[in-house]
Amino acid sequence: MKTQTQIPTASRAAGDADAALTLNGPTALARAVNALPPHVWFCVSAVFHYLGPAFAVLLFDQVGVLGMAWLRIATAALIFAPLTRPWCVFARADRAQRLLLLTFGACLAVMNCSFYLALDRLPISLVAAIEFVGTIGVALVGLRSPRNFAALAVAVIGTLLLIDVKWSSDPLGLFWAFLNGALFVGYIVVGHRIAQTGIGIAGLGTAMAVAFLIVLPIGFGEALPAFSSPQLLIAAIGVGVCSSVIPYICDQFAMVRLPRASFALMLSLLPLTATLIGVIVLRQVPSVSDCTGIALVIAGVAMHRPGAV
Repeated sequence: MKTQTQIPTASRAAGDADAALTLNGPTALARAVNALPPHVWFCVSAVFHYLGPAFAVLLFDQVGVLGMAWLRIATAALIFAPLTRPWCVFARADRAQRLLLLTFGACLAVMNCSFYLALDRLPISLVAAIEFVGTIGVALVGLRSPRNFAALAVAVIGTLLLIDVKWSSDPLGLFWAFLNGALFVGYIVVGHRIAQTGIGIAGLGTAMAVAFLIVLPIGFGEALPAFSSPQLLIAAIGVGVCSSVIPYICDQFAMVRLPRASFALMLSLLPLTATLIGVIVLRQVPSVSDCTGIALVIAGVAMHRPGAV
């Protein structure tokens, strides 16, 4: 198969260290990742998916929205660089792989910026609702059995009960929210392709380096105050680790073993994790409606039966 012939090229791109990060072959990392079900990796990603933005919003006043996006992407790029050696991956990749990596990097850069710009103007519940709309379409493309359509319907109903869907009079905020939602679909589609080609974490690290080059001139000015405040810089680094390192790595671990439609359906768990984080961290006790939504989301995911990856 064509996909399989691409794997050795990608693995050789960064040598032995990169090969250990591709999840191919009998490496220690591959054995550790495969020892756990892909759903576990997804759940870890889902938790940090909301911890990161929660911390980021608290820093908007100090470093600005685009400054926070810059610091988030820069942190992830610097952490991935020595592990994945993106310059080697990109230099030795073929033309198709380079295009895939450039597309993924551009998607990550614009998606992160638009997500924060939307959060600065709209409630997170509305941004999350718009973001989830696109994932429904991704799931529908790959769901072909009545059971899976029913599972998706149940999960969507549960999600709508969990999130407070309100339209806003802020057209600019809605623009950023819809742009983020569209790019989130791109993240799922392109990220899944990278996971399936065998590039794995090495491809993610390379795409993050591309994303950093794109945002380098955009948010650097707003990010400058963080470099004169150690506490602020540490907090910003924590946001980067929680938002772009841990969840993106876990997503790759899940994507490599889950069909794209299954992964998209499981994203309906994100409102559930947001609710649980609200209870534990913010002491926000869910209503009866919230609890009903949580139960429906769990039921929908439990009903779903994935096909072949």
